[in-house]
Amino acid sequence: MGLPRLTSAIFIAVLLQSAAVLAATNASCTFDTFSAPSGYTFSQVEGVSDDGSVVGQLVDNKTQKLVAFTRSPNGVFTEYAAPAAAVTWMYGRNRSGASAGYYQDAKNPGHLHGFMLKGSKLSIVNYPKAANTFLFDVNQPGTAVGSFSAGVATKGFLLANGIYNTISYPNAQATYPMAISDNGAVVGSYSTTIYNGFLWQNGTFTTINYRGAKYGTALTGVNNSGVIVGNQLHGDRDFGFIYQNGVFKSIVYPGASFTLAGGINNNGLISGQIYVNVSGTDTLGYTAVCK
Repeated sequence: MGLPRLTSAIFIAVLLQSAAVLAATNASCTFDTFSAPSGYTFSQVEGVSDDGSVVGQLVDNKTQKLVAFTRSPNGVFTEYAAPAAAVTWMYGRNRSGASAGYYQDAKNPGHLHGFMLKGSKLSIVNYPKAANTFLFDVNQPGTAVGSFSAGVATKGFLLANGIYNTISYPNAQATYPMAISDNGAVVGSYSTTIYNGFLWQNGTFTTINYRGAKYGTALTGVNNSGVIVGNQLHGDRDFGFIYQNGVFKSIVYPGASFTLAGGINNNGLISGQIYVNVSGTDTLGYTAVCK
């Protein structure tokens, strides 16, 4: 899986500064599921735009190459590989059809480059003097969030009007801002020796952790109403949740081994991935409305 797949449980975690004090109940969700296109399987199902378009990553079953995808509201998939890319990821999309992601350079595999794609127009995003740049989301005003690595540290950034502003949790080894609302609320995860969810707004961090998550918390989406989605990490399986007004509710697809949350749009539509079995060999994408 590609860096930094924060919904993959590869981290050692204990709770720090948890904002959660009660166990979550299950949300009441209405699901619309979809399969990967013929010849592909899902690697990651990530964000969803206000029109219901979903983005993520597919695995080509023949070549095992990973490519990004967009799925339109009427179910049409469009695969995308960035020029000269070995692997392409796509994480977020705004309602104007601009998508955010990053790719691994085929000629220089040690380098990752962020990008924004709108129609056929590709804009490469490289944080100045950074070895790697990850771009995760772009809001309707055009402000993007991502991360960059320089040396051993990975820090987050906000990019607006060509100007970079660093988002870095104090003393953290890594900060990953994964999503941004139109009013500038940013959610993501940071690590010291563990991973924690955070909300960043007006320059202030608020830690949001799902209580009892063995390997930590990863926040993946936020909308203009302040509703947040993310995942609690538990080793071989992770579990999606919705968070609002200090209350966690689990996203559970009936009969599935576990369900992940990738994003949420301003209409409250949640996107993500359903793991039908523990091995992960049978997965579905979904959009859902949850209460």
